[in-house]
Amino acid sequence: MSTVMALQDLPRRHRITVEEYHRMAEVGLLAPDARVELIEGEIIDMAPIGNPHRATVMMLDDLLHRAVGQRGIVLCQSSIRLGPHSEPEPDLAVLRARADYYRSAAPTAADALLVIEVSDTTWGYDRHTKIPLYARHGIPEVWLIDVSRLMIHVFREPSAEGFTEEACAESPGLTTVPGLPGVTVELSTVFPAG
Repeated sequence: MSTVMALQDLPRRHRITVEEYHRMAEVGLLAPDARVELIEGEIIDMAPIGNPHRATVMMLDDLLHRAVGQRGIVLCQSSIRLGPHSEPEPDLAVLRARADYYRSAAPTAADALLVIEVSDTTWGYDRHTKIPLYARHGIPEVWLIDVSRLMIHVFREPSAEGFTEEACAESPGLTTVPGLPGVTVELSTVFPAG
């Protein structure tokens, strides 16, 4: 005879908060150089950065800094707080300009105009875990740069169920930076010429 375990009989997970996560780092439970991020209350190890990933991030960082100028803040491989249980570290983000450069408080979803994830070996995780997380928190636009397949996926119109608009391009061109009228970035140089 088999026994089916009822959902109420399953152990509950303890999701840690962003504050607990920071405290763990302060007391040394997380190494200062640990490559981790907090997603829905769980500490997730981040994949090592390979050369194509690194080069793409550096190129996009340069392109965004030149395009955005003083109209926004370009965040590179640093965290954004998304509610009490998530603090992902996107590869890049464009934030609303702020005089204190977020010294007094970490950037949140309300501050993010654009988030960019560069994916080499983590496409499935980025696409099915992080992209929906960004949508649930109202990030207006996310670019998923797939360096393995040389594709750029653009997600817009966030909702609680995910982004309602998705486009994919192999050869992107001049692209508007959301929330900054008149600011564009030329993405045609992101992938190596064939």
